[in-house]
Amino acid sequence: MTAPAPTRRGRWIERWDPEDEGFWNATGERIARRNLWFSVLSEHIGFSVWTLWSVLVLFMGPEYGLTPADKFLLTSVVTLVGAVVRVPYTFAVAVFGGRNWTVVSASLLLAPTIAAFTVMEPGTSFSTFLLVGLLAGIGGGNFASSMTNINAFFPLRKKGWALGLNAGGGNIGVPVIQLAALAIIGAGGGPRVLLGIYIPLIVVAAVLAALFMDNLASVKNDTGAAKDAARDGHTWIMAFLYVGTFGSFIGYSFAFGQVLTNQFGRTPLQAAYLTFIGPLLGSLIRPVGGWLADRYGGARITLWNYVGMAAATAVLIGAGMRKSLPLFVSVFVVLFVLSGLGNGSTYKMIPGIFQAKALARGLEGEAAVAHGRRLSGAAMGLIGAVGALGGVGINLAFRQSFLSYGSGTGAFVAFLGFYAVCFVVTWAVYLRRPIGRIPATASTSEEKTQLSYAEV
Repeated sequence: MTAPAPTRRGRWIERWDPEDEGFWNATGERIARRNLWFSVLSEHIGFSVWTLWSVLVLFMGPEYGLTPADKFLLTSVVTLVGAVVRVPYTFAVAVFGGRNWTVVSASLLLAPTIAAFTVMEPGTSFSTFLLVGLLAGIGGGNFASSMTNINAFFPLRKKGWALGLNAGGGNIGVPVIQLAALAIIGAGGGPRVLLGIYIPLIVVAAVLAALFMDNLASVKNDTGAAKDAARDGHTWIMAFLYVGTFGSFIGYSFAFGQVLTNQFGRTPLQAAYLTFIGPLLGSLIRPVGGWLADRYGGARITLWNYVGMAAATAVLIGAGMRKSLPLFVSVFVVLFVLSGLGNGSTYKMIPGIFQAKALARGLEGEAAVAHGRRLSGAAMGLIGAVGALGGVGINLAFRQSFLSYGSGTGAFVAFLGFYAVCFVVTWAVYLRRPIGRIPATASTSEEKTQLSYAEV
């Protein structure tokens, strides 16, 4: 039976049932896609603002008085704040509505951008740069609210693609701001030119969200969902795996340029010519990771992705020790691509795991869908926050490696070990055995095999 068309009260949609194919084909897909595109725009600019300081530090020459360790600490602080604010941003969607919070969160990006425009000059104290960097961290929160919102719009069979496209479109804000910086540096411009470009773009994103996005009344403020998700062990297992994928992507995005300037002696302009390539390809391939997970199972794609990440890291260690810049850059780009692919596959696993657990509890139909959507939406915020903390760890590891050894080799050795652990965890938890079995109904003696974790 086809669900009734959604009704609107202001910009609120009262009835939403994407799992009903008749409803989805008639009206749901068109509305969901429209919200997806404008969500991508806002999240894209949020990522650009969050990673702003990975670019600004390239402008900060000796006249700023900052050491390489100072710059790694600065980018670590920005990454940390972006990770922490993802938790409240996740639940803001249920409190204010997805469209309403997108407008607010986009508008908030003006604060760090204008603040950076004001202080970006030689003579500013390091503590002031740290404070302004803290403000830029709020751009990292847009990802969590955007993913939670879009998760509610799409049916389970489409979530891998939709979440991958939403996140990939946001992630691509990293290389876009790096490309903009490259053009400005190449033209002899300064950092305030870059910041001046983004201020009106933020206003445009907020206005478009207000005009074209919707709130879903079915996404209720449910603090119990957050507590239930936090008590579920799979939330923290997936958070750990997301540290390996997204933590790598965002951490390397912040650190790549600094590694090239400090370890290989590249100038800021030379580094800028190279740093955007990896984040760009890693962002573009994230939807492919979600699509592959839809088709073959997120756990399988994630497992083999970690094999590739470990192999690439091992080659990076050798390239760094041999001082081979072409090999180092080429393999670093491959590592970015693999991290993007893994981002898509791990995030597809989240709704699948909670849907499978709902079926294992004996829930069926809409009850199982509602239970899975409730917990997966809450879990995404926690998983996204912990995953982003991996970026903090990467920048701190590079900082310590350069202080101790004068290169990033020590950090890459640690990353190699971590990817090996992620491989083992993925195999042991999600591929070694099925989730379990669903008891048969009273009318049959057969048992229906529950979804295996390999299929989520």
